[in-house]
Amino acid sequence: MIVGIPKEVAQEEKRIALSPAGVDALVRAGHTVYIESKAGEGSHFSDEEYEQIGAKIVFSPDEVYCRSELLVKVAPLLENELEMFQQKQVLFSFLHLAVGRKKTIENLLAKKITAIGYELIEQNGKLPVLQSMSEIAGQLSIQLAERYLENFSAEGRGILLGGITGVAPAAIVILGAGVVGTTAARAALGRGAQVIVIDNDINRLKEIELLFNKKVTTVMANPYTISRGVKFADVLIGAVLMKGEKTPHIVSEKMVKEMKPGAVIIDVSIDQGGCIETSRITSMSNPVYEKHGVIHYCVPNMPAIVSRTASYGLNNSLIQYILDIVNNGLDNVLMGNSGLSKGVCTYKGFCTNEILANTFEVNYKPLRVFSTN
Repeated sequence: MIVGIPKEVAQEEKRIALSPAGVDALVRAGHTVYIESKAGEGSHFSDEEYEQIGAKIVFSPDEVYCRSELLVKVAPLLENELEMFQQKQVLFSFLHLAVGRKKTIENLLAKKITAIGYELIEQNGKLPVLQSMSEIAGQLSIQLAERYLENFSAEGRGILLGGITGVAPAAIVILGAGVVGTTAARAALGRGAQVIVIDNDINRLKEIELLFNKKVTTVMANPYTISRGVKFADVLIGAVLMKGEKTPHIVSEKMVKEMKPGAVIIDVSIDQGGCIETSRITSMSNPVYEKHGVIHYCVPNMPAIVSRTASYGLNNSLIQYILDIVNNGLDNVLMGNSGLSKGVCTYKGFCTNEILANTFEVNYKPLRVFSTN
């Protein structure tokens, strides 16, 4: 099979989906890999590294898109990228279509693209590709909070995250006890902060208590407890995940107005719309803004800040899926791998994700229907 890896064109996206080790595995298995020149540059992988293991370097995105059967990307699609797709190609990427435009779905359907979203792939009840990025985002959320709590800007609260003898540490309130929330709690505890995790799943909260030996305060989520937690927080981390759906706003603008002056919001859920009403997408070059006296950080591709680590993480979680597809054929793999099948959003001209079909009012056809034809 012919695999193509284009250079990411989304704003300040520095990751690449496959490291040289992943490409080497594909080439050794007898497949052809086209990589757009400098696609790995943001993660410090040179064209020469890829060439040495047998990849073919091309010098325009058109060459990658025109020659490839399977396109492997990182960032959700931009309109100009969609225009380069050929009929009936396969796309493997983060998609986040629920917060995208209807035109994106329509173009994928019109070109009969089979689009598989990393964020929807399941394995043993977990989201293995998304998990690697969530681990990074959870750690980064605390690093960033630490920075913006300082008098880094005029709005900074001027607080040391871990406090000192006789002076209380910062209060970190985390909305969501998933991978992001758990990783953030671990990082915050390691720095000596006071940590509160709020979630509506009692079993997840029990896991948090066991994992951290009751050093983290756990709270059941409801409007009352969320409102109290937000008001108490020096740092509020939004780590709410609704798989394949737009994230609801569980923190209202009224709650944000009641936060401490100079408090910090890190809305990790922003790539799915954000869980805080006052959140809006920012970028790595302009990452924060102030609203109601509160610093907001809402960069949707946070792991790209540590692009090399993130690219290795993506490679490790993706390579086996890609090898299965190129060695055995996509249709055969989808029939035998229900977890990968859950990542399929469009398939040969049909929308196979019911949530997306309902959201954008397009025809829905379950993927299992095709397996019986």
